[in-house]
Amino acid sequence: MQQRSRLQFLIEVAIFSAIGIVLDQISIKLWFQGGSISLTMVPIILMAFRWGLGGGLLTGLILGVLQMFAGAYIIHPVQGFLDYPAAYTVIGFAGLFAPLVAAAAKKGNKTAMIWAISAGTVLGGILRYVCHVLSGVVFFGATALDLGENVWWYSIVYNAGYMIPSIILTAAVNALIFTAAPRLLKLKQLKLQSVR
Repeated sequence: MQQRSRLQFLIEVAIFSAIGIVLDQISIKLWFQGGSISLTMVPIILMAFRWGLGGGLLTGLILGVLQMFAGAYIIHPVQGFLDYPAAYTVIGFAGLFAPLVAAAAKKGNKTAMIWAISAGTVLGGILRYVCHVLSGVVFFGATALDLGENVWWYSIVYNAGYMIPSIILTAAVNALIFTAAPRLLKLKQLKLQSVR
């Protein structure tokens, strides 16, 4: 039974990573140097709430690596690592809120579910945002732009322009998905916190 569950977990990680790539293609491009409002975080956070921390982190890592090979714009190895594998992996920390989402679902408390889903999404989104800000400092520092000491401020504002709307949109979509279909949560697996 456990082997069957592990196989289901791996299949879902692969499927939701691929869905993340597709959702990234359906996005609103804001800046020339990158950054867009998209639903690419939705499948990572969905896996984090469905399978716990391990599901979210692994899905994010695979999606980030796939993003690198799907035409990423990399000018520095540190920038590339922060913008892709690191930024997408940390979204999976939303899984820390999976037990709260599951507990609220068991009680049928949709308000508590929405709050837990939103808190997890904000955590994952902020961690991704931090990775992009650090990457932006490297990226803009390595370009011909003469930003001087303003490189930090520029990166903070630049990345906030697409990350804040993406976090809000992702929280709304995931709240809608799980409150409409709480059976999507794998409550038995969430008790384990992660797939061992």
